[in-house]
Amino acid sequence: MRCQDVHQFGQKLLRRRQLKPTEGSESPKARHLNTLDLVVLGVASTLGAGVYILVGEVAMFIAGPAIVISFLVAALSSVLSGLCYAEFGTRVSWTGSAHLYSYISVGELWAFVTGWNLILAYVIGLLVLGAPESTLLYRVFTGIKVLVLSFVIISGFVKGDLHNWKLTEQDYTLNTSESIGTSRLGPLGSGGFVPFGFDGILQGAAMCFYMFIGFDAIVTKGEEALNPQRSIPVSTMITIFICFLVCFGVSAALTLMVPYYQIHPESLLQEAFLLVGWGPARYVVAVGTLCALTSSLLGDMFPMPQVIYVMAEDGLLFRGLAQIHAHTGTPVMAIMSSGNLAVVMALLFKFSDLVDLLSIGTLLAYSLVALSVLALRYQPDQKFSKEKTEEEIEMKLKVEENISELVSEAGNSNILKSLWFPTSTIPTRKSGQIVYGCAFLLVLLLIILSLILAQWPSQLFSGDPVLTTVAVLLLLLINGVTIIIWRQRQSPSPLPFRVPALPVLPLVSIFLNVYLMMQMTSGAWIQFSVWNAIGFAIYFGYGIRHSLEEN
Repeated sequence: MRCQDVHQFGQKLLRRRQLKPTEGSESPKARHLNTLDLVVLGVASTLGAGVYILVGEVAMFIAGPAIVISFLVAALSSVLSGLCYAEFGTRVSWTGSAHLYSYISVGELWAFVTGWNLILAYVIGLLVLGAPESTLLYRVFTGIKVLVLSFVIISGFVKGDLHNWKLTEQDYTLNTSESIGTSRLGPLGSGGFVPFGFDGILQGAAMCFYMFIGFDAIVTKGEEALNPQRSIPVSTMITIFICFLVCFGVSAALTLMVPYYQIHPESLLQEAFLLVGWGPARYVVAVGTLCALTSSLLGDMFPMPQVIYVMAEDGLLFRGLAQIHAHTGTPVMAIMSSGNLAVVMALLFKFSDLVDLLSIGTLLAYSLVALSVLALRYQPDQKFSKEKTEEEIEMKLKVEENISELVSEAGNSNILKSLWFPTSTIPTRKSGQIVYGCAFLLVLLLIILSLILAQWPSQLFSGDPVLTTVAVLLLLLINGVTIIIWRQRQSPSPLPFRVPALPVLPLVSIFLNVYLMMQMTSGAWIQFSVWNAIGFAIYFGYGIRHSLEEN
């Protein structure tokens, strides 16, 4: 009896939502957002005030001028995650998020973890404003912000000096003797373009990833997009590319204008213009900062309550949070709770702590999205409609026939043979289970490999026999399991957008995300664990019993 109870409990944790909208999710929203509108929304949500603060801290203390490479690594991770988001955004025609996508593919528990950490990602900097959504307002603030940052980039290349990318100890000593406030000079490191080594680049990339958080807001507007199948993938890639160009340009301009150890983290661009003799440019930067704050708040205020509302509607959070205002049709309780939570978080944490905390939560959510894409592509077809069509019934009969054929094959040798040479031409329940098992095994192997690379890189690359042996075995296992997944049949259903190079691309995305997570400090991991402990208490105390799938 106990084994049966444990089995039923495990089934509850892994129960998945079918690819069909619930009654409450069919809202009569008008489709009015084109690709440009979605790009503006994505840029407004992504390019916030962090570019005026985070760049200084990373350049001064972590990466030096090599911060430009850190942004390149962070952008690569974001592009891979963006491609996975884009496929899911084209699979469903109603508003979605990483929470919904995880619910569809990897189960309820992981869907809650994803949604709970998305709440963490959105909550910082969120301010509930009493203004209606306005695409024109987005365009105005985002346009001003991009113009100001373009001015900063051009000014940096005009007034910059390439010598600031190859500074020596002699330059540092000279700047120390000439500076009145020598206490604010940052560390020299080893000087040059990469003063803090390769580790500094990777740690900087983990923090710079914060600058790309927000592009997933595009997917949450799929219900209002004119052509979501095309506009969501295109606008996602354009948004990430624009954000990378801006962040790369600002960081390059800053480190060219000012030696990285002389950057003033609290007002980096204003002080940089003072040092190069362009004092009046500070006012232009101030306008850009104000627009960045405003557009970022406007961008965050929409997806954040949406995630809370959807999770509450699913029963995973308290259902009272899904209350809709009778006249405006807005999720009033979700908006109020998100605003209150943002105030509490802002009082408890410093900005640098929040950056690490948000990066871990978002990287985890993006990794689960990549895992969802990998798992769902190899499952038997699921339809979006509520009624079972003749085609769906016929497909189900074919799947059942293939399953019975596989079960009838005798012996363990045939089971092992089916891993490499599947007998069915379409995905079956058995092949889908194989992919699920292999995908979770790969995630475990990638976590172990990332931990070794992050914690003991010098010993590994210096030829330590134990670490080298473990790393080689891990790589062999990862390649072998990846080939098993590759040999399984993918769903033949046509999709408007498909992630290319499956299963390699989602796995590379997961590896990059996990590796960047391993660069975070132990303090950030402790805070992240506390946040998720609170979430698990809510889920196991309330959500698991009130879930729509339970009832």
